[in-house]
Order: sequence, then C-alpha cells, then structure tokens
Amino acid sequence: MEEKLRVLFLCTGNSCRSQMAEGWTRALKGDVIEAYSAGVETHGLNPDAVQVMAEAGVDISGHKSKLVGEFMDLPLDVVVTVCGHAHETCPYFPRKCRVIHVGFDDPPKLAKDLEQEGAGKEEQLDCYRRVRDEIKAFVEQMPDNIMN
Repeated sequence: MEEKLRVLFLCTGNSCRSQMAEGWTRALKGDVIEAYSAGVETHGLNPDAVQVMAEAGVDISGHKSKLVGEFMDLPLDVVVTVCGHAHETCPYFPRKCRVIHVGFDDPPKLAKDLEQEGAGKEEQLDCYRRVRDEIKAFVEQMPDNIMN
C-alpha cells in the first residue's frame, strides 16, 4: 500500500480557510492524502465556517486551532498557504517539503465588511459559502494541482 501524501494547510489563525481545506481534504481525498491545518497564530475555530461546512455535509466541529510549530517535526510533503499573510510568514520546513500558495478570500473579513454595509446574517454566510466552494474545487483537483 502506498503511503499517503502529507499536506498541511496554513493560514493566519487556523480558524476558517485552512480548517475548511483540511475538512474537505479528509472528506474527499482521505484515501490518498493525510490532511492537517495550522496557523501562524491561533484564533480558535470560526463558528460560521463550522456551520457552512456542516451545510455541505462535512463536520469540522471537532477541529482545534493549532500553531504551525506543532508540525515542524512531521515529515510533510506539501504546505499549502491559503492566505497572503501565512505565505509571507511561512516558516522554513525541513526535508523535501514543497510550499505552494493558493490564496482564498477571507470570509470573516468579507462578512464584516457586509455587516458594516447593513447586510444580514445570510448574506454574510454567503461569503463563507463561496470560499467553501472554491476550496472544495481546489481540493477536488488534488493531488495533481499541488505536485506539478
């Protein structure tokens, strides 16, 4: 049996985008990819991300917000930075670990901007849903899109 590809999704606070990516990867590609997520900081799990993932049939409610340092000794194959800040501050990973950047919009920031404009909760959640679906589309192309 071939060993699974080890992929870490890295974001600023490991609260939303990286958690969604880990959830989708475990759900859709768990047979070939061992997925993890972390942040350069920890901000806790975003409840709106949990909600929209549950709507899509993926439960991430048991995930925890983790620091990237927890994974420095794990023999990772690929680190995928999902936000600009994480990409700019991504630490050096030992071994032959590829680091690639795939930026996704920040749903909490988009939702906050909409809230300030008077948008309701459903419109704010639509920001999370859009990014959730973009991350799903990315994960569906794995591992080809991260190994070439």
